[in-house]
Amino acid sequence: MARTGLITLGISIIAAAFSGTALAQSQGGGSGAACQGLPNHSTLNAALADAVAAESSGLDFDMWATVVNRDGIVCAVAFSGGDRGAQWPGSRVISAQKANTANAFGLDRLALSTANLYSAVQPGGSLYGLQHSNPVDVLIAYMGNSRNYGQSNDPMVGGKIGGVNVFGGGLGLYREGSIVGGVGVSGDTSCADHMVAWRLRNNLGLDQLGTTGGVSGDPERPDNIIYDIMNGTSAGGFGHPECLNTDLNVTGLPPVNSDPD
Repeated sequence: MARTGLITLGISIIAAAFSGTALAQSQGGGSGAACQGLPNHSTLNAALADAVAAESSGLDFDMWATVVNRDGIVCAVAFSGGDRGAQWPGSRVISAQKANTANAFGLDRLALSTANLYSAVQPGGSLYGLQHSNPVDVLIAYMGNSRNYGQSNDPMVGGKIGGVNVFGGGLGLYREGSIVGGVGVSGDTSCADHMVAWRLRNNLGLDQLGTTGGVSGDPERPDNIIYDIMNGTSAGGFGHPECLNTDLNVTGLPPVNSDPD
């Protein structure tokens, strides 16, 4: 009897999760009002393909990308390869984590990339423990038909994915100086992920940071990755390790846009 009760409870929880996703979609998740002004699947897919083609650092792999709105609702998921197996399968959810992180810890007055968080969350860092907050909703992340992963009907679309990721590849999305969501990219080294995410955001035209501050020290690239770790310590407290085949010319990335036109 107790076992039957547990099985019934489990079925109820799963049914509630699917119901919650459907409700989010009906209330504006995905392509609805909650994601108005943010890229849909086809726009994200095209912009990602161009960004991947433009960046040759790292392993030169294909990528996953996810966009969330300001409430953390997944609006679109895409991949750059020929099919969902052409890039690391595990990077689908990681890209969503990065998008959620950049949105969750970004403000109109301060943009933080996930790359900026690496050193700060290490033991002794100013944000130690942040990586354990806001866990991924595993039902949103892993339920549904795998054949739809990276498509317009990806099971994550319309749900609040959650998750915190603290290495390169996540950036806040800004329109006219206001943060409107986040984008996450995953599938290569974490340094290359940042580079591709930066180019992707620029392609989407959602890098209108205006006078938004950051920790990079570069007003034209306020949330850019920082390579200042020496002997395991970041000089400024927000540094990121170098990776395989790292492009250290961070000023080679496009400056952010102040003018929405």
